[in-house]
Formats: sequence, C-alpha cells, structure tokens
Amino acid sequence: MKIILPSFAERLKTLRKSKKMTQVGMAELLGCTDRHYQKIEYGQINVPATTVIFLADYFGVTADYLLGRE
Repeated sequence: MKIILPSFAERLKTLRKSKKMTQVGMAELLGCTDRHYQKIEYGQINVPATTVIFLADYFGVTADYLLGRE
C-alpha cells in the first residue's frame, strides 16, 4: 500500500530550510542517498516510523506535527 504524505513532505522541507540544511546534509544525517532523501521530501515514498521519530526529535517537533495531524 503506497500512501503519499504531502503534509509530511511540505513540513519536512520547511523545517530543513529553517535549520539551513541542504538535502545532501539531511541525506547524510539519515544515512541515505541524496536521491532517496529527495523522494522523501517530495512525498514520493513513505518513511519508517523510526525515521519520523528521529526527524521529530531532530527538529524539536512532534511526530503528529510532521505527519500533518496537528
């Protein structure tokens, strides 16, 4: 089942830019390729719950906020 999360993608991009991080920097932080990170940020792929939790902690927001549930 493929679910696209546009709110997640949009909020992730906004948060990344607020920290002045590049997509390449985020990919390094997550241990993935920059292309894979781009797909996450463009809402083309889903991410594991552990990644959502890591990103929420990194940006100081809730997982619900990242997922557009707030």
